[in-house]
Amino acid sequence: MKRGAGVAREERLQIMLTADELEAVDDFRFLHRMPSRAAAVRELFRLGLMGIKEMTPTRDKSSAYGVLRDGSGHKHKDSRGRTF
Repeated sequence: MKRGAGVAREERLQIMLTADELEAVDDFRFLHRMPSRAAAVRELFRLGLMGIKEMTPTRDKSSAYGVLRDGSGHKHKDSRGRTF
């Protein structure tokens, strides 16, 4: 379904997040005044992909990867000191 001059998104991606991970996504969304969680997640993907230089392949399970890598639930700050 294409609306206006927007991008047609034909693929759906379903992910499961912990309550702390979802809170981090929502904090990022509201801090940057994003219109939806989906928009915030797409922007986080874009930023993450821009920042990747090299990643060593691992055999870790999916559960080893998370939004809050340290698993502490602590808030994170961007380069300008803004919390997300």
